[in-house]
Amino acid sequence: MITSPLWLPATLIAGAMQAWRTAVQRRVSDSLSINAAGLVRYLYGIPFALILLSGYRWLFPAPLPGFGPLFLPFCIAGGLAQIIATNLLIMAFRHRNFVVGTAYSKTEAVQGAILSFLLMGERLHPLAWAGIGCGVMGVMILSTGGRRMGPGDFLRALAQPAALTGIASGFFFALTAIGIRRATQTVGGDDRILAALLVLVVTVLIQTAMQGAWLMLREPGEMRRVLDSWRVSGQVGLLSALGSACWFTGFATAPVALVRIVGQIEVAFTMAFGHFYLKEKMRRSEAAGLVLVVSGVALALTGSL
Repeated sequence: MITSPLWLPATLIAGAMQAWRTAVQRRVSDSLSINAAGLVRYLYGIPFALILLSGYRWLFPAPLPGFGPLFLPFCIAGGLAQIIATNLLIMAFRHRNFVVGTAYSKTEAVQGAILSFLLMGERLHPLAWAGIGCGVMGVMILSTGGRRMGPGDFLRALAQPAALTGIASGFFFALTAIGIRRATQTVGGDDRILAALLVLVVTVLIQTAMQGAWLMLREPGEMRRVLDSWRVSGQVGLLSALGSACWFTGFATAPVALVRIVGQIEVAFTMAFGHFYLKEKMRRSEAAGLVLVVSGVALALTGSL
């Protein structure tokens, strides 16, 4: 059940911020290792996450709410899943181009719908399921470049490294959403935005500690390169904090599957950034896939009314 209309604008803004952040992060990943490129979004996101929380509490002063006993475990689980998902997405970029790598990860919508039903009992309107199907078809067109493929060709395409890492990334992004939603549900009070921002701050601190420790132990030389890249990495941190704040607000106020379905609109923003920012060519097949993705979002929204 949707508890607040905030989820829709929050999700749309999150999609734009994530596409922008991923485009910038892709450029950072060209000069850093996979783990180092993943760390920048958390390390440089900390100050912006704290600013967002402090600013919100200044605008809407209130005592801090209480936390349930599972608050920290859910933050840890969601944070770890996001680290794995982000690393897999960066790996997908290195196999194929920016748009296609993101397209594979967008299978998280259908994976999230299934997982949220199995783990949390969240149900969707039939139109929302139709929207998922439409969006998945659009994603597949984007990921295959519009080529006509038989069943055997399609299965072979799914076995390619870009497909495997992208789909795995989508799976862990779906687990991230579930972990974050459950974390926000353990925060007391009625202010869901405050709950989302509290979860954001705690999660990004945990993620920085986890991936930072891994980098110091396994790739100590990369830490200096992370610090030296502060000009570009700071942009990643800002966009990551803004995007995550909106995603977390969406998860706190609406079913995970619905947020992720509408979040597929990120593909449209991704194509725009891939074309204008990264100078990647847009094919007719990508435009057709985009139409299907947008149609899927429209169906999901209709089903939620």
